[in-house]
Amino acid sequence: MKNDMVLRVIGKLLIPFILLFALYVQFHGDYGPGGGFQAGAIVAAAMVFYAMIYGLSTARRVLPDWLVESMIALGVLLYLAVGFAGLYFGGNFLDYFVLDADPVTGQHRGIFWIELGVAFTVCGVLLKIFYLFAQRGQDQG
Repeated sequence: MKNDMVLRVIGKLLIPFILLFALYVQFHGDYGPGGGFQAGAIVAAAMVFYAMIYGLSTARRVLPDWLVESMIALGVLLYLAVGFAGLYFGGNFLDYFVLDADPVTGQHRGIFWIELGVAFTVCGVLLKIFYLFAQRGQDQG
């Protein structure tokens, strides 16, 4: 698909909108359907789409393996940091109410950071799985 000009142009037009939709889903997750898991999956799908159009090696230059693996670790660490912040401020693990003087604001802060950590982890894991499966097909062919 690397040489298909129509697909390349459509991909260049669609991928920014796909990423923008992922941001919408991420930030809308506090107030309605959506959140970190869905946003991470959408970003990973955009990268898979990019890899299918421009090739796996080009996608790996955009998001190399070390960055994808760092995203996985960063997401888990962010999740744990919010959990331990609740303990540090006198609440329970993942107790968001103690993260601010106003419990409602603390709840929103905690959910935001938890969902961001989930988005990083889900995107990283899905891309790592895709990279492994796609590389396997290239090694055999």
